[in-house]
Amino acid sequence: MSEGHIPAAQPGNGPGSCRWAFSAGWIPPESTGHEPAFTSRDVLCLLNTDTGEACVEATVHHSDRDPVGPYRISVAAGRVKHVRLNDLIDPEAVPLGEPYGLVLVSDVPVVAQLAHLDTRDGQRSGALLNGVPGD
Repeated sequence: MSEGHIPAAQPGNGPGSCRWAFSAGWIPPESTGHEPAFTSRDVLCLLNTDTGEACVEATVHHSDRDPVGPYRISVAAGRVKHVRLNDLIDPEAVPLGEPYGLVLVSDVPVVAQLAHLDTRDGQRSGALLNGVPGD
């Protein structure tokens, strides 16, 4: 390898994991400002560096009832995809104002993070949550 040369990623050899878990989900029930730009939300951020499409299944875990899912999300090869959890409605909408956990299972390794935006009370705050890889 010559100096400064970075080898190309190989299939199945990219960063990430096939299983992820997030335990700190919570979508604020109120928002301030114009929709959809200022809607309070959680956003699942997925990076697929593989050469094939990633098929990700998400299951939402609740504090007072059985898990719901799978929610199916595809991420094209070599792409990133951001999905608002507020927009997931099939098999049912992710509830607002309730704690939830999220488990992801992918057929190829992906990198997953959860971004949180809270616009209640005319303020804006954000957080980026790293998931726990399960491989």
